Amino acid sequence: MQTANEDQGDGLVRALLTALLAARILAGADFFVYIGTYGKTIYRARFDPATGAITKPVPAAETENPSFLAVHPSGKFLYAVNENRDGRVSGFAIERETGALTPLNSASTGGPGPCHLALDETGSSVLVANYEGGSVAVLPVDADGRVGAATAFIQHSGSSVNRERQSKPHAHWVGLAPDHRLALVADLGLDQVLLYRFDAGRHSLTASNPPNVKIKPGSGPRHAAFHPSGRFVYVIAELASTITVLSFPALAELQTIKTLPAGFSGDNTTAEIAVHPSGKFVYGSNRGHDSIAVFAVDPAHGTLTPVEYAPTRGKTPRNFGIDPEGHWLLAANQASNSIAVFRIDPATGRLKASELMEGVPSPVCVKFVERKPPPR
Repeated sequence: MQTANEDQGDGLVRALLTALLAARILAGADFFVYIGTYGKTIYRARFDPATGAITKPVPAAETENPSFLAVHPSGKFLYAVNENRDGRVSGFAIERETGALTPLNSASTGGPGPCHLALDETGSSVLVANYEGGSVAVLPVDADGRVGAATAFIQHSGSSVNRERQSKPHAHWVGLAPDHRLALVADLGLDQVLLYRFDAGRHSLTASNPPNVKIKPGSGPRHAAFHPSGRFVYVIAELASTITVLSFPALAELQTIKTLPAGFSGDNTTAEIAVHPSGKFVYGSNRGHDSIAVFAVDPAHGTLTPVEYAPTRGKTPRNFGIDPEGHWLLAANQASNSIAVFRIDPATGRLKASELMEGVPSPVCVKFVERKPPPR
């Protein structure tokens, strides 16, 4: 039960968020939404945070299998993995008034099937996870947004038992801890989160001590997300449909919880995980149950309590994005070619269905970029 002071504090937070949103609306602020796909196209749409309205997506750039996207900290550049045998990262300049993308260049990731990428806080390095190759690489980024040849490359080795068979390395996600000095790589094939020291100045990775965190064999850790406090990290496991809560920096397991409702017996794999900007909620996508699992976060211990399992009104929700203020969630239904829009209840974290944008071929990833209105 919350105390009167806690209720008052939550009320102040909601009032502040409402005031910030109102200020953005008055200023004419809105977003471009960029959508990565399996195919040859990155799509672009306009999103109105006042109403949740989204325009029909239009092609923004052509490149091979731009499945996962990342935005430069400056908002000036967009990067896409090219998820092919000849793995590459492609960079684009963002025209902040129109949302147009101008191709810059591309560079090899050193391994096949790159499926995830992230930039460091300075925007001078892009880190890439090669799924098919089971490796991770770092590529430098120059002041003009162009990517250079890889300056670090680490090949994972070993195996685990996934679904009663030996599995080779499959690096599926890469990200940086809040201090941006530790890189984490979720390897689905090894059932591990591997740890590397990251040097931004040298664009390098070196082995950390300890070298990894082991997740339950057969789980298939896929993606991870940090709590805004930096005290907890959440790892979603594709094959087990679970979320493991780790303390940070100790990386001790605090909890493992299912992403599915009790009684569900169908086939399911998970995909994306995200923490709400407020730190009060965690969201994970279920492919098969076709839902977004919503959890409330215990602020003291980081552990999760189920809130709801919201249907995505489509098939195979892959990645989803939460707008920077935490008012909206957009889910990419890969197998039904749609983007589902949800309004987030700031008090409970629950998702209220809003628009459903159909006709986006094989959407994989959703990223927000604030539009820069023309000068008045």
